[in-house]
Amino acid sequence: MKKPRPIAPASGKLAVLLPGLGAVGTTLIAGVEAVRRGLAKPIGSLTQMGTIRLGKRTERRTPLIKELVPLAPLDQICFGGWDVFPDDAYESACHARVLEESLLEKLKEPLSAVKPMTAVFSPDYVKRLDGPNVKRGANKLELGEQLREDIRRFMREHGCERAVMVWCASTEVYLQPQAVHGQLQAFEAAMAANDPAIAPSMIYAWAALKEGIPFANGAPNLTVDIPALQQLAKAQGVPIAGKDFKTGQTLMKTVLAPMLKARMLGLEGWFSTNILGNRDGEVLDDPGSFKTKEVSKLSVLDHILQPELYPDLYGKFDHKVQIHYYRPRGDNKEGWDNIDIKGWLGYPMQIKVNFLCRDSILAAPVALDIALFIDLARRAGMSGIQEWMSFYFKSPMVAEGLYPEHDLFIQLTKLKNTLRHLAGEELITHLGLDYYEP
Repeated sequence: MKKPRPIAPASGKLAVLLPGLGAVGTTLIAGVEAVRRGLAKPIGSLTQMGTIRLGKRTERRTPLIKELVPLAPLDQICFGGWDVFPDDAYESACHARVLEESLLEKLKEPLSAVKPMTAVFSPDYVKRLDGPNVKRGANKLELGEQLREDIRRFMREHGCERAVMVWCASTEVYLQPQAVHGQLQAFEAAMAANDPAIAPSMIYAWAALKEGIPFANGAPNLTVDIPALQQLAKAQGVPIAGKDFKTGQTLMKTVLAPMLKARMLGLEGWFSTNILGNRDGEVLDDPGSFKTKEVSKLSVLDHILQPELYPDLYGKFDHKVQIHYYRPRGDNKEGWDNIDIKGWLGYPMQIKVNFLCRDSILAAPVALDIALFIDLARRAGMSGIQEWMSFYFKSPMVAEGLYPEHDLFIQLTKLKNTLRHLAGEELITHLGLDYYEP
């Protein structure tokens, strides 16, 4: 046993603040309320159902993760959020049509109590979405100060000791880092000047970090992937994580691509297409927002397969990603993948995947785990980018000069070894030679 890292106890209420009370946000809230009442199991949540091996296999020590490290219990979570529509979480969940009406009726009281605060929003950044529940202010800095006041008021009125913020809102139009993103002083001056390089998601992140609250980015937006906000996170001693919840088609890629590379099977092409009918699908029907998502999805294969190291296998493969808005499908996303591979002596083969998934059903437990783990990181004194949480993201944030690790199983090893490190347990390498050598 090593000395465990000091971790403050998870005492008192934890505010989980969600920019965006749409399908993902309300499915998360409803799911936690259902689990609290014994109406369902938290399937898909590593923090709630996952175990972790400690020590040698012969020791047979496999506690639940939530028994190893002090995570906030579900009955101490208090949800709040912002949205451009004034519907409470019950009304929004009914509109999203992710969950059955019979379940929502049982949860009507707690869901109806979650009413959205007025949002920081501009249709310049999300073209296919607009609503009346929006803040007004002289400039973006003033809007950020309004968000800070929202946070303080929410925590005061609900008696919360701590808070985390998890972005569950829409994908913004594609933005690239600019000069005003380089330093915090320049960033805040750009907020005051209403610079178009400052997107609404950045204003939320700035407000959270200014209040000492961890921020996690569940969309592919640039947001905290800029030096200014990373400097602020470090200066405030606050963890950040992102970006883009890894749920459907990309989750499959981070499983299948490592298999190809592990067996040195070549790749000729990977064609991916999706149909999706929820609000996210409607937003992504705009080319600007789709570009943001496309960049997030396309980066995965290159980082896993490393074509610069294996030019004969992966030097010239085609990778195509499409997302089509198709209203009748609602939240029940369908993804098709056609994978053209080559084996021994270059002989061609194919893999075909048809994943009929439920977008928010996959995303909700991811958002829960992120909220609980980033709160743990804050109490453990960890700040800045939390690469160990890459397991949950399509485009994992990493320090400058590093490439992101996309292999799902390496990501899980990284996550669990971080938890072992925090608990003072030996890290597990899976070498295993000591079982066979005298």
